[in-house]
Amino acid sequence: MLLDDVRKVVGNALQIGSRAQEMDAAAPLLGSVPELDSIAVVNLITALEDHFGITVADDEISASTFETLGSLARFIEHKLSQ
Repeated sequence: MLLDDVRKVVGNALQIGSRAQEMDAAAPLLGSVPELDSIAVVNLITALEDHFGITVADDEISASTFETLGSLARFIEHKLSQ
């Protein structure tokens, strides 16, 4: 399932281990996960690009993309369907 893959990438990129496994689609990210600062967003995007074989343009990134784990998964799903 895509959400599970996104959860694993988030957990690895942010180095939050088991905390990521407890996250569901409604789990807040930006502003709620201390490890997700501006530098970590860049690292997370790179990890997602590598894992899913996608490219994310700068103008595709917004705070709403990183609002929840589910919103991030929907963004990835959209990128994969292009």
